[in-house]
Amino acid sequence: MAEEIMNTKEVAQYLGVHEKQVYALIKAKRIPSTRVTGKWVFPKKLIDEWIETNARGGMAKAREKSKRIEGALLAAGSNDPILDILKTYIRKAYPEFFLFSANTGSTDGLKALNQGYTDIAWSHLLDPKSGQYNIPFLSTYLPNRKTVVVNLFNRDLGFLVAAGNPLHIRGFKDLTKPEVRFINRQKGSGTRVLLDLHLKGLKIPPSSIKGYEDEVYTHFEIGLSLLAKEADAGLATGSVAKLLGLSFVPLTQESFDMVLDQSTFFERGVQALIEILNSREFRRRVENLGSYDFKSSGKILYSKAA
Repeated sequence: MAEEIMNTKEVAQYLGVHEKQVYALIKAKRIPSTRVTGKWVFPKKLIDEWIETNARGGMAKAREKSKRIEGALLAAGSNDPILDILKTYIRKAYPEFFLFSANTGSTDGLKALNQGYTDIAWSHLLDPKSGQYNIPFLSTYLPNRKTVVVNLFNRDLGFLVAAGNPLHIRGFKDLTKPEVRFINRQKGSGTRVLLDLHLKGLKIPPSSIKGYEDEVYTHFEIGLSLLAKEADAGLATGSVAKLLGLSFVPLTQESFDMVLDQSTFFERGVQALIEILNSREFRRRVENLGSYDFKSSGKILYSKAA
């Protein structure tokens, strides 16, 4: 978000929680905040520092609590709009099953899995040398795990721009136009990694892009920044463009995968997730969004030998 100060609603969106949870954190004095003219406000810089300081400890506590809930799984990593739809369908079909997901970015999701803070990592990290997604990064980020990589779907990623693309943004070089304001994803996200790879290959210095330092954590936040006229372009999925009435300039189709430990793969919660993902009802719900390819959905792409 561009603002240095956030209100309660904005900080709830920033953290991906309900406003009631924000008020609970305030009451427990667990979140940096101050009261101005009767309203709670949150300095973005302090919130970012609080997230950084407490993320690992918080995930560890959540992991410990989830062990006490039969059928509960923790997920962390990348973000995609249809993950929320997927969680809704899982809850309808299996009301006893809980899936908690944190938008940490692909890199931090893999690190959290390696450290035992989460059961599942959502990831779409591209290795430019091999052209593969996620698998080349396992030895770096998951040296302590016997991992399984399962494809969830392939999705179209590209530039979100205002309806009609008035600034004629077609490629990465257009981001350097003086009239273009860019909105970026956070460091460590697969989308940010992809952006930086392209900028490096084209020898485009990040400093030449207005808004490169402005970061958000989800694809929807990219779209909402455009609708609020805070930015003119950002990298996100084609589905967000369709949902928000924006134009979309496709750049690539990427593999969005689920990475988990072999011991977790056969848990009924994971199998329920794969079952719902491949169900006719779920597919019908998301097919109108376009921008998704489910031909390899549920396929095991990699399994580390014992």
